[in-house]
Amino acid sequence: MVVLLTLVFIFINISAPVWQQTDRPNILWLTTEDHGPHLGAYGDDYAHTPGIDSFAEKSFRYDIAWSDAPVCAPARTAIITGVYPTSMGAEHMRSDVKLPEFIRKYPALLRDAGYYTTNNSKTDYNVTGYEDVWDESSPQAHYRNRQEGQPFFAVFNFMESHESRIRNRTELPFHDPDEAPVPPYHPDTPEVRRDWAEYYNSIYEADKRVQAILDELEENGLADDTIIFFYADHGSGMPGHKRWPNNRGLHVPLIVHVPEKYLHLAPQDYVAGGFTRRPVAFVDLAPTLLSIIGIKPPDWMQGRAFMGHYESKPREYLFGFRGRMDERYDMIRSVRNDRYVYIRNYMPHLIYGQYIEYMWITETTGVWEKMYQKSMLNQTQSYFWQPKPEEELYDLFSDPHEIDNLANRNEYRHTLHELRSALNKHLLETRDTGFLHEAELHLRAKEHDLTIYELASDNEIYPIERIIEFAETAASRNMGTMPYIMNGLKDPDAAIRYWSVLGVLIRGERAYEVTSDLIKSVLYDENPIVRIAAAKTLVEFGSEADIRNALAVLLDLAPADKVNAFASIAVLNILSEMDEAYHDQILPIIQNMEVIDHTLPNRPNDYVFRIVESILGKHD
Repeated sequence: MVVLLTLVFIFINISAPVWQQTDRPNILWLTTEDHGPHLGAYGDDYAHTPGIDSFAEKSFRYDIAWSDAPVCAPARTAIITGVYPTSMGAEHMRSDVKLPEFIRKYPALLRDAGYYTTNNSKTDYNVTGYEDVWDESSPQAHYRNRQEGQPFFAVFNFMESHESRIRNRTELPFHDPDEAPVPPYHPDTPEVRRDWAEYYNSIYEADKRVQAILDELEENGLADDTIIFFYADHGSGMPGHKRWPNNRGLHVPLIVHVPEKYLHLAPQDYVAGGFTRRPVAFVDLAPTLLSIIGIKPPDWMQGRAFMGHYESKPREYLFGFRGRMDERYDMIRSVRNDRYVYIRNYMPHLIYGQYIEYMWITETTGVWEKMYQKSMLNQTQSYFWQPKPEEELYDLFSDPHEIDNLANRNEYRHTLHELRSALNKHLLETRDTGFLHEAELHLRAKEHDLTIYELASDNEIYPIERIIEFAETAASRNMGTMPYIMNGLKDPDAAIRYWSVLGVLIRGERAYEVTSDLIKSVLYDENPIVRIAAAKTLVEFGSEADIRNALAVLLDLAPADKVNAFASIAVLNILSEMDEAYHDQILPIIQNMEVIDHTLPNRPNDYVFRIVESILGKHD
């Protein structure tokens, strides 16, 4: 009889849903947009965030949390995969890359474990194939729709603090513009003060939404069974913050609440109302979710669990990146430890303040630029409109605004070397794909029938050590390395030739004078990305005849269906900055060109449309 009852019990247990076999917590994520730790809970006296502050008093605050990317789509890509977007070719804004089948998004893994997963409602990832990973993903998605007793994982995302809300002109009951904390790199004008006040007001509006969901959880009697995360998706939406992989673009609030029932899953140093300086990155969130529910994170996840059954050793460094931001290309990598942040600019010839249409809608941007053009700014306020240094190093303890660059100071050489070495090790370990132009990434992946992640793992297709070494040299502005650069212009690998051309462009006219014949020859290189880089260099430094030849090459490559949408964006970037004297040649091509790359999803094509419209508007 005992044997029979035992068999019945085993049968019932095996046939029951996974979620009925274990006691697992509900998990609630409350995410806001486009703001840093500008909250009362983080000591900001100008902020008015009573809901989040109250939540923090009974929760655990992370003081060093980074979003990996300073803009939403790549940041969210790190979250949903647990993999650095730079390992997948997904660091560029809305690039929509394919993933190998073994990389699964965390909602699918949670569903396998019996969780009811909901997303309300933003997705905006840089990878394809996420549409069916949720039980529900819509503005109506809610944990209440689960089966009775089923554990849930629910995301509620609030847009109230998004960059676009700064542009509103609203009632400001708690934020007087005259009292706004204008940082020293922004000009102190009424427009800038108003934008900062609106920014803080937008966080207050998000705070009310956060409080409403917390109240709902309490009313439903679920608060004691639910682990809650609150965070923002990257730094402030103000110009000079969002889109920049420095601390102010990546530093986010992160507050975690663990109810008493599940304190055994809390971080080792968890204290209600306390805080930690353990560095945490967005890439750590997916493995942490798995760790909480008792599943060992898979080896392909690059993040580290910071709580749960598989809590890992704290990381020493956090890493950030910048690739294409909307319609403009750039390449920056960054790293921080407890105190310092190091930034490596691989395209230092580009100014910080490249024209990005969406950023210019915020009034601060236009005011800031006009004052620079009229020489009305001090040195600190002017840097945004000037070419970048090769390296930056800031002491966040004494210089939280990241103004005083210590990279060339002898007394900081050991810190510089430490962080530079940590970054280089990270680039190699994660097989950072940014050293191939985005257009080239897709060309090579298509040629070899691989995902970009798989391509990056193949050292014959992507000899990363050699390419990084060359990129470091190219971006250094050191004229003594010109023989090395000139040899690179004839290298068999198109990536080396591309960086060699950039090396000339970065060094300027003196470098062009000694390489002009070589640059003219690679204008007709077999690789279209090398041709585009050579054309840019000739437009900058060549004769009138050289510019005309370069223009002919650019116009041939401009249509999105000629190479791909990413090459088209690169070409259109150059055309948009050319002198009006060439508009008679440019306009007929632009007006009639094919602007859709049918091999790619719609979103990359949107940026082709955007820059085409900008060019046409400029020449009306």
